[in-house]
Amino acid sequence: MPMAVPEPVATRRLALDCRTLLDHRPSRGVCGCCGALRPRYKRLVDNIFPEDPEDGLVKANMEKLTFYALSAPEKLDRIGAYLSERLSRDVARHRYGYVCIAMEALDQLLMACHCQSINLFVESFLKMVRKLLEADKPNLQILGTNSFVKFANIEEDTPSYHRSYDFFVSRFSEMCHSSYEDPDIRTKIRMAGIKGLQGVVRKTVNDELQANIWDPQHMDKIVPSLLFNLQSGEGTESRSPSPLQASEKEKESPAELTERCFRELLGRAAYGNIKNAVTPVLMHLDNHSLWEGKTFAVRCFKIIMYSIQSQHSHLVIQQLLGHLDANSKSSATVRAGIVEVLLEAAAIAASGSVGPTVLEVFNTLLRHLRLSVDYELTGSYDCNNLGTKIIKEHEERQLQEAVIRTIGSFANTLPTYQRSEVMLFIMGKIPIPGMHLTLPSTGSGFEGNRMIQVMLLKSLRQVTCGFQTTNMLTALPNSFLDPLLSFALLEDAEIRLLVLEILVSLIDRHDNLPKFSTISIISDISVLKLKVDKCSRQDNLFMKKHAQHLYRHIYLCSKEQSSVQPHFEKLYSLLALISMELANEEVVVDLIRVALALQDLALSIEEMLPVYNRCAVHALSSAYLNLISQLTTVPAFCQHVHEVIEMRQKEFPYLLPEDVFIENPKIPKTLEKLEGEVLFQQAKITEVLGGSGYNTERLATPYVPQFTDEDRLSKRKSIGETISLQVEVESRNSPDKEERTPAEEITFETLKNAIVDSVGVEEQEKERRRQVVEKFQKAPFEEIAAHCGARASMLQSKLNQIFEITIRPPPSPSGTITSSYGQTQSRSVPVYEMKFPDLCVY
Repeated sequence: MPMAVPEPVATRRLALDCRTLLDHRPSRGVCGCCGALRPRYKRLVDNIFPEDPEDGLVKANMEKLTFYALSAPEKLDRIGAYLSERLSRDVARHRYGYVCIAMEALDQLLMACHCQSINLFVESFLKMVRKLLEADKPNLQILGTNSFVKFANIEEDTPSYHRSYDFFVSRFSEMCHSSYEDPDIRTKIRMAGIKGLQGVVRKTVNDELQANIWDPQHMDKIVPSLLFNLQSGEGTESRSPSPLQASEKEKESPAELTERCFRELLGRAAYGNIKNAVTPVLMHLDNHSLWEGKTFAVRCFKIIMYSIQSQHSHLVIQQLLGHLDANSKSSATVRAGIVEVLLEAAAIAASGSVGPTVLEVFNTLLRHLRLSVDYELTGSYDCNNLGTKIIKEHEERQLQEAVIRTIGSFANTLPTYQRSEVMLFIMGKIPIPGMHLTLPSTGSGFEGNRMIQVMLLKSLRQVTCGFQTTNMLTALPNSFLDPLLSFALLEDAEIRLLVLEILVSLIDRHDNLPKFSTISIISDISVLKLKVDKCSRQDNLFMKKHAQHLYRHIYLCSKEQSSVQPHFEKLYSLLALISMELANEEVVVDLIRVALALQDLALSIEEMLPVYNRCAVHALSSAYLNLISQLTTVPAFCQHVHEVIEMRQKEFPYLLPEDVFIENPKIPKTLEKLEGEVLFQQAKITEVLGGSGYNTERLATPYVPQFTDEDRLSKRKSIGETISLQVEVESRNSPDKEERTPAEEITFETLKNAIVDSVGVEEQEKERRRQVVEKFQKAPFEEIAAHCGARASMLQSKLNQIFEITIRPPPSPSGTITSSYGQTQSRSVPVYEMKFPDLCVY
């Protein structure tokens, strides 16, 4: 009988069972014997491997495998698993040629396939990359890294919920610190590690489903690894904020590659991630003592400031300030390094990037300035966990200069209104003579207060550099100018010079200061190309309010015996800049009067000025009168000044700046009496300027400085109030009414006579009031103030007489007591015996 033919279904089932059995056998020999029974994807994978690995990937078969993967994406995970199996076997057998072919095939499949099932294939791929990175062979590590970088550049269509890159962060960071013996291989390994970290960042930074790469556990590995390689190329300076494409040679440098990777990392940082990225930088610089060198720390933060988004700059600055506070007891070199970095960061930051806590920034810097002064004075401080540390004075001085420069750098980024606030804030920190010390120095006494004054005034000078405002009246209120001018009267020459420099910086709004840096007789000021604008209404108001204070301090600074050449140069600059920036006709007249008063000061024997100071004041007066005469453009005035200068050049050259303000002044041992044509004549100047419409009466009145501060404390609103008060005071305290006349009895006849004589009396009263008003309108302010001050004591005595007559002392509860001299005294002090302060008397 014929045999039964098996059913087709049974045959197919048998073949599948055999194929499944063979699929689970790793032996290649069995698979080779039964190749027809192997799955198609395995046969396609096997076909891409040549007999000789040196021949490379079989491209035709690779195309078939790719087409199959695209046609049957559900097989992609099996293809990946099988390739992973083959690669693991080849690595174990040291068949590195086949390893390279397998990785090349994986790369091509990754680039071609973007289906929903690619996640399982990626898991197999990452497993193989991990296998290569764990190998001891540098070439395998580099091969795995290159494949990972290619994978990192692929944008996946489907998210992954379970993928982890912790191993890769750790392994790539370890490769960045490679210490392989061969320097060329060591460089390649480190560069591979840098590229790997760059790939991890690219793959994870924008994927919300991945582990947060900005977590400290990752940043503490990534950032120090990058800084380690950046430090190895410290010789190369950081480039522009957007570096151009590097050359091939530069690409081979780990430092250049690290910088690009570091910039990319920081550029991707969002607002909430800046702190996590910057903190490891601070810790790395601390742990490796890199603040002291400054160069590398500055380079790091230049990269940071250029790379992050500009609106996040203030976060970096705040972290640096916090780190400075944390290192308040570290060595001066460390603190100076942090401050230098702050200086560079502030210079790079955009305008206003200091953030909302502007005054807190300056408060922190000023606090460390005070600490440095205290450390310098005490000579030691308690160091963190290291006992007492002896400081070096020059290191603290370097720190103080760095803090002052940083304060100026911060101020330059601020708008005008904020800079005015900072100026007021710093002024409030300066210990003012005779007032409560707002910034005391611990146990340092007078010298500590003086050092703090100097340091804070230097800081204020840095803030005022380049300060320009259209309305000086609001930008420089009394709360700032009054304490500032009070420092101009101190005996300390350094403090006076700082005050003058601050005033000059504030007034110079058109960059005219460099043209008056030295005192000289300029024959034609047109060569200076001065920028002169018409005095605005706000400037006129400012001068009406503060002009007399400025004149007074200019005069008093000139008569200080400790003044030297820099003081006179700044005084000349101040006079010149007031003439340029704030001068109207009245101010010009007052400035000329001040210059003539300086000449009288130099001639005065009572002042006991040294010969050099007298010559210097003469030179200052002559240089300024030469300048102001050309600014007024009155020919006769210019002629008079020119004649006096020519006469001095012939007979007394030591009265001119060219012989005084030089390295070796040419001055005599004694100064003979000067008179005649070598002096500027006030009468002559009054005559020539009066013909040009200037106020001759004011010009003819010598300038008398105010030696009290009562005028600056007066708050009267108008001249009318002053006049009315003065009329009342004069009427009640006139000299011809010393004796009090008895009260006259009022009768009908008295009233009748008063009505008849009222017309004549009224005319006399109007005439007397007119004379008083005219006197107050035309007389110089100094004369009025001196007149009122002289009458203050007389008024007080009159008040005492009135109180003695009209007021009796209150009875004492215990009666009276008898002194040792037999006089009776009241136990309670009568109110009328209290002395009225000068401020209550005009």
